Amino acid sequence: MTIELTRTPATHRLGVAALTLGIFTIVTTEILPVGLLTPIGAEFGLTAGRTGWLMTMPGLVAAVAAPVITVTTSRVDRRLMLCALMALLAAAGFLAAAAPSYWLELVARFLVGLTIGGFWSIGAGLAQRLVPAEWTARATAVIFSAVPLGTVLGVPAGTFFGELLGWRTSFAALGVLSLVVMVILYLAVPPLPPLEVTRLPVLRAALLRSHRALLATCLIVIGHFAAYTYVTPFLHSEHTSVLLLVYGVAGLAGNLVAGTTAARNLRLTFATCAGLMAVAMLLLPLFGHTTLGAVVLLVVWGLGYGGVPVCTMSMFAAAAPRSREAATVLFTSSFQAVLSLGALVGGVVVDAWSASSAMVVGGVCAAITVGVVTWFRAQATDT
Repeated sequence: MTIELTRTPATHRLGVAALTLGIFTIVTTEILPVGLLTPIGAEFGLTAGRTGWLMTMPGLVAAVAAPVITVTTSRVDRRLMLCALMALLAAAGFLAAAAPSYWLELVARFLVGLTIGGFWSIGAGLAQRLVPAEWTARATAVIFSAVPLGTVLGVPAGTFFGELLGWRTSFAALGVLSLVVMVILYLAVPPLPPLEVTRLPVLRAALLRSHRALLATCLIVIGHFAAYTYVTPFLHSEHTSVLLLVYGVAGLAGNLVAGTTAARNLRLTFATCAGLMAVAMLLLPLFGHTTLGAVVLLVVWGLGYGGVPVCTMSMFAAAAPRSREAATVLFTSSFQAVLSLGALVGGVVVDAWSASSAMVVGGVCAAITVGVVTWFRAQATDT
């Protein structure tokens, strides 16, 4: 029988930090094409919508990979799985940096999707095994802070170096970072033999209880990525990396606030986040072509979206309280599926009309989300 390492304060701090760094690297790798969409498209002679497939591919793959990898590897040590997935992410980064053709770039993004689906589903719920029970909530919040941190630090930094040294350099650097994270995970995370085998009937039962979480996630994530994927061609600014940094800082603030308020009133927090996003996206075509207008509206957008991962994951967790890994799988799968759909819808809209039209589509989806979540809240009050 495999015995887990004794959880000393140093052990759990390093383990949580390693998981956080892993998710930070994955989030940065997944979203980086948003900041580099224009130079990548220019090199391969593609429209913005066609280049946006780089965002669609990993989401589609991750949606399938999340349940498949979790179920098929349910008896494998979770630490070894996390290390293997980071090695796969490194291979994706190096392939993206060297690919001579667009189809090979899509292959690299396929590998990114496999990593996202597996790592998120396995790693996001491991906090309870790394820290004492009274620290689980705090450790989970730290791990999920990697999502806005990837937006705050990773994407702007990758965009900056891509603009300075070429977009391929950014992907190569992420490949190196992935290898470093793999080593840190192996050294910092104790052996984690499976305690709970996630089977298809468990996932099916959790899915049946998660219809509200699925609907809300679909609406807000489709809207966000239909617009956000094409924010670079919309802004059309030489200061794109700075503007993305502003957005990311606001997203981190939104994440911190939502992490506190969602515990007290989840539906109101979710509706507020969606409302901020709706206002920002709908006003961007009117006021976002000036630097001041873009900064203000990106801050509002970032504040709203920063709370979305917290709110959506909380809804799934509440729907399946007895199966944490199953809830995480559903969250990952649904989030990634609609992320890719949103990027695809936005690409169609951008190529047919304009990037401004994609902002409007995103704003409408966010506004509908406000109504749906408010309706959920009213039903809960009635019952």
